[in-house]
Order: sequence, then C-alpha cells, then structure tokens
Amino acid sequence: MPTIHEKKFVSGDPAKCIGCRVCEYACSMKHENTFNPTKSRIRAVRLNSFVNLAVSCRLCEEPPCVAACPRDALRQSEETGIILVDEDKCNGCGWCVEACDYGAIQLHPETKKVFSCDLCDGEPSCVEWCPEEALDYTTKDIVSQKARIGAVKKLFRESLKG
Repeated sequence: MPTIHEKKFVSGDPAKCIGCRVCEYACSMKHENTFNPTKSRIRAVRLNSFVNLAVSCRLCEEPPCVAACPRDALRQSEETGIILVDEDKCNGCGWCVEACDYGAIQLHPETKKVFSCDLCDGEPSCVEWCPEEALDYTTKDIVSQKARIGAVKKLFRESLKG
C-alpha cells in the first residue's frame, strides 16, 4: 500500500496562478452542475496585489479537520487520503473548517455540511481547465523536490552575482 506521501493531491503554483478562478468554476460545475465558486472544493486566494494561489485539500498525514470534528463525521480514506464526510453526522459546526491549516474544507452554502476536494476520481477538473497550467495533480514528494530545485537555482544565481 502506498504511503500518504505517494498519494496525489492538487497543488497550486503561485508563480503561474493569475487568480482567474476558472478552477473554482470547473469544480462547481463538475460537482454541483452550476458555475458558483461558493460551491467549489478549491479556492483561488489573492495573497497580495500580485500573488494568487489556488488552495485545496493537501491530504494531511494526521488531518486536523478529522481530529477536530466533535461528531466523528469526518474520516480519511486509507486508500486515497481524501477526507470523507458522513453528512448524517455533520451538523455544520465548523470546527473542522477552523482546524484546517490550508482553508481547504468549507461549509456548503445550501446544505451547511462540510465538503472538500475529492480529486474528481483521479482526474481533477480544476487541473484540466486551468488556463495557466498553475495546478498540478502531484505528490508531496514531487512538490518538495521542485522546491529544493528552485532553492538550489536561486542560490546558484545569487552566487553568480556575488
């Protein structure tokens, strides 16, 4: 069985994200049959005037959202890492929303039950429709490797200046 590090999730690249919110629209259409960002399982967040980032569930190894739920309405799939919601148990208290370090779990605007990314059965619509290719369906190990490569390239460029 693969470790949680090998499990895939949607990762956003703030260097490419332009904040267009196409990912939100693609997600809400896929899951809710409407173009409504409040019903999306991914969020485009403006970090400052020039930087945007799309945020979705990162499949935490020990998800704080699951631990925070007082009604045991959330659990993590051992196979995929996806956060599963038992809507019969969820009362919409929002403790899991507060507990998520990434802002990746939300309350549905109509049902008032929590929901988060389900990875579209392994073919995330947000990744498919992102016009800037700012989203990747990837693993934590690959994200870490790209960050290390980026840091080494930056150090190399700085060493050439000095």
